[in-house]
Amino acid sequence: MRHRCRVHKLGKPADQRKALLRSLSTQLIRHGRVTTTKARAKAVRSQVEKMITLAKDGSLASRRQALGYIYDKQLVHALFDQVADRYGDRNGGYTRIIRTIRRRGDNAEMAIIELT
Repeated sequence: MRHRCRVHKLGKPADQRKALLRSLSTQLIRHGRVTTTKARAKAVRSQVEKMITLAKDGSLASRRQALGYIYDKQLVHALFDQVADRYGDRNGGYTRIIRTIRRRGDNAEMAIIELT
């Protein structure tokens, strides 16, 4: 049973899962939209929203936490510079998940996750 289990396992060990979520988060912040499976999109949503919330805070400690998670240093600085005018008045809900057609081959549910 998976009652009260908050971590999406994604069928991977913990280190691979963390690397996958970090890379998907970095790509989503860089490009604004990523096509992936629905389960991965739901898992990466919480991580990206945490990074945007850290950027809205704007403190040095928040910047260091974001630098420890996102792979690209210049991307973190750009995120902290641009997030105030883009998401300043919004409390959460920075991403949108749009379901698309199933993947050919294994029939996995696909989705597009994008920043709003």
